[in-house]
Amino acid sequence: MGDLKVSSLSSEQMERLCEVAEEAARESIVSKVSRRGISDLSIIAGLEEAETLNMEVDVEVTLSPSLRSTDARRLAEESVKAAFEAAEKYLRESGCQSNR
Repeated sequence: MGDLKVSSLSSEQMERLCEVAEEAARESIVSKVSRRGISDLSIIAGLEEAETLNMEVDVEVTLSPSLRSTDARRLAEESVKAAFEAAEKYLRESGCQSNR
């Protein structure tokens, strides 16, 4: 996420950043597969405490047997990409600047 320092975000901003990423990942999946087709969905977004902002997004999705032709791994990868895009957009819109 660029060279943005964790200390430049308030705890509320960090929490909201994770929520934005999780919401975007979920939206990405349910926009492609109906909720009924999802047997299990786990989305976790977290920030690693380091000198710069490091975000990790973990998506695990299990689809119902009726959707066996749908690639769950690809669906998860696309949702992670959507999560990072939403997080970057949130940072830009909230006025957080990287130190480049």
